[in-house]
Amino acid sequence: MDIKQLKYFLAITEENSITKAAKKLHISQPPLSHQLKILEEEIGSKLFDRTTRNLEITEVGEFLKNRAIQILELINETVKEIKQNQEELEGILKIGFVASSTAALVPKVIPEFSKNNPEVKFELKEGSTYKILDLLNHGTIEIGFIRTPFNSEEFDCIYLSKEPMIGLVDKNKYFQEVNEIDISFLEGLPLIIDKRFKKIIVNACYRKGFIPNILLIGEDSRTLMNLAQQGMGIAIVPESSKNLIFRENSKVVKIKDEELETQVVVAWLRNKKLSSVAKHFLKFLK
Repeated sequence: MDIKQLKYFLAITEENSITKAAKKLHISQPPLSHQLKILEEEIGSKLFDRTTRNLEITEVGEFLKNRAIQILELINETVKEIKQNQEELEGILKIGFVASSTAALVPKVIPEFSKNNPEVKFELKEGSTYKILDLLNHGTIEIGFIRTPFNSEEFDCIYLSKEPMIGLVDKNKYFQEVNEIDISFLEGLPLIIDKRFKKIIVNACYRKGFIPNILLIGEDSRTLMNLAQQGMGIAIVPESSKNLIFRENSKVVKIKDEELETQVVVAWLRNKKLSSVAKHFLKFLK
């Protein structure tokens, strides 16, 4: 029994006729009948009951049909996987990212992926989470590194490790004596926040019984930290953001609040067909 015999047999089951199957296979009828006879002799059982008009598949034939389908599908998948592994991955991978994710992840994963896939080129776009989501929706990029919270209904996501929010200040103006504070210490102080985090920051303050004094709302962590380091107020940003801009007069203050946290998320459009390069990149991340 070989692959060709199984293909011939399945063609006969689909057409329920040797004549029709022969036409479908672009061969003459006698060789096909001969192959079926050889297969039946090898198995030691009839695969079809011959009637005047049609062929009726036997119980043994039905069993072989199901197995033949499985065998041929497995062979096709095996050949496909071997070809994919042998072919050198190439193309352009378009990625968007928020600034704070570059400090935590992007500089690590892209070089490592590139080392194993030297023919892949990258096109990177930076912006706020809102901008990256917009680029995904418009097909400008395939994959985005963004931060929670965001509306994830239209996206498939890989959620990476959580990280706390911290306070970044001018050490000559705020918290000279402490390195860790309860969020209640922020009452009345001018806060500089990213609008994505407004809800979780405000809710954290409400839980402690006060309304936060939000001096400034922006969209770029680096700008917010810059202003905080000039003494304008306290920037509340993801912990890894501190590596983006850190001056001599800067100070990081930990904020004790378990719910004041964020995650880097790898997102892509749920109903969009991804390129082979993008699929391999996501598999690499997982």
